[in-house]
Amino acid sequence: MIHEFNRLELKYVMPALVRDALMSELARNVSPDPEGEAGVYRVSSLYYDSPDLTCYRSKIEGIKFRRKVRIRRYGPPTSDPRCVVMVEIKQRINRTTQKRRIALPLREAYSLCIGELCKEWSDTTDARVADEVAFLARTLQLRPSCVVGYIRQAFVGSRYEPGLRITFDTGLWSSAAGVGLAAATRHAFLPPDWVVMELKSDRAMPLWVSHLLARHQVALTRFSKYCEGLEGLMRLGLADGPGAAGATDDSDSPTNPEAVHG
Repeated sequence: MIHEFNRLELKYVMPALVRDALMSELARNVSPDPEGEAGVYRVSSLYYDSPDLTCYRSKIEGIKFRRKVRIRRYGPPTSDPRCVVMVEIKQRINRTTQKRRIALPLREAYSLCIGELCKEWSDTTDARVADEVAFLARTLQLRPSCVVGYIRQAFVGSRYEPGLRITFDTGLWSSAAGVGLAAATRHAFLPPDWVVMELKSDRAMPLWVSHLLARHQVALTRFSKYCEGLEGLMRLGLADGPGAAGATDDSDSPTNPEAVHG
């Protein structure tokens, strides 16, 4: 497992018809991600934020340096406390994304993300990532804010462009965070005939990719799945907006892991 990486990351939002037009040309330069079935798999993420939504506001206000903490499962939502998930710190500096992550059972992931997991780490990198998550959890008083999920179709570059990764996300939905990654009722926040494309590269984006996007008039988009998903829940009255009071006591919330899985 790669614990840490830095890469350029660009996002585009487009109709599915544009995605389909890009696909025929992409097939000549990339291949399906070996993970999943022909590169297709589900992603479910539980995001954490402060009581006044510091992470959300940092994105909305265009802060150049920002971080957020999430628990990510590559698969459908789950309530199994033994299921191994990724606890990730996603850090953004301008258009460069830095990600640090650690694999943990879901029960321990819940505890770590609120700064309550105490254990010895056999791997020094795991220990460093866990310490950073715990620091952010305590400093920002992190709490679960929302769950976001989607279906991802992923492609990787050839042996000449090993750092290139292109993904298409569809069926985007969000859910209130009260039951954690078990994800209760889902609420779509992007029309089903629209797609989020992400381009990721360890170096500068290949020229052929830039030419492909220019031919199809695909423009760079400011888009955050976390912000869009959370705003959708706010409109439904299922999540607090910025400046709202802190989290209420909820025995079914992953802010109390033992109550959920104990």
